[in-house]
Amino acid sequence: TDEVPGREPLLFTPGPLTTSPAVKMAMQVDLGSRDTLFMQVIKDVRNGLLAMAGVSQAEGYECVIVQGSGTFAVEATVSSVVPKQGGKLLVLSNGAYGKRMAEIAGIHGIPVSIRHYGEREAPRPEHAVEELQNDPSITHVGCIHHETTTGALNPIEAIGKAIHAKSPKVSFIVDSMSGFGCYPVDMKVGHIDYLVSSSNKCIEAVPGFAYAVARREALEASKGNARTLSLDLLAQWHVLEATGQF
Repeated sequence: TDEVPGREPLLFTPGPLTTSPAVKMAMQVDLGSRDTLFMQVIKDVRNGLLAMAGVSQAEGYECVIVQGSGTFAVEATVSSVVPKQGGKLLVLSNGAYGKRMAEIAGIHGIPVSIRHYGEREAPRPEHAVEELQNDPSITHVGCIHHETTTGALNPIEAIGKAIHAKSPKVSFIVDSMSGFGCYPVDMKVGHIDYLVSSSNKCIEAVPGFAYAVARREALEASKGNARTLSLDLLAQWHVLEATGQF
């Protein structure tokens, strides 16, 4: 169809999405990274994202903002939280982004196994339990919430419940890149330790940062596991808490 003069194109999920006039107006103001107003904005954003996830710092959760795309935050999480010694990641994959999570683990030398599903299949909780029974060395399970490439919506809360019932010490990582902000997520009910998403998806902001909403106890337990400097999730959280800056 012919374009309407003066009208911006409409961008839809999976993103980047069309930004509202309010977002565009907010971007007209330059703030220094050490400006108190900027630090207050960062604090408000972090608290707002926690509220969207139905959790808070008082309940033992933290929001860690990471500079970069959504994949940066997935890589920061995977490479920072799986132990260097004795850690192993199981990925329940029904599309390209499940495969990407496994690829990230492999690049960092993290032992990884994949439970493959077809693009029209959803990962099943009982399969996660089966994998844990067959391989007690698994310390973390990763799953995509909304598989962006196919639109498949996966039952993350049911999977998280099953994982916790079988192996309470196993951590659950959820990539909710194109789901968070659109579909409700209950981190506590789903025993989700890390929920990862991006600014330019369902929250309709501009590209440039991503974030992990993390259970604080799990995050603190990841000390010494980071395999990079700039994607060290725990260090990023420490700096945000201490200075309000990146």
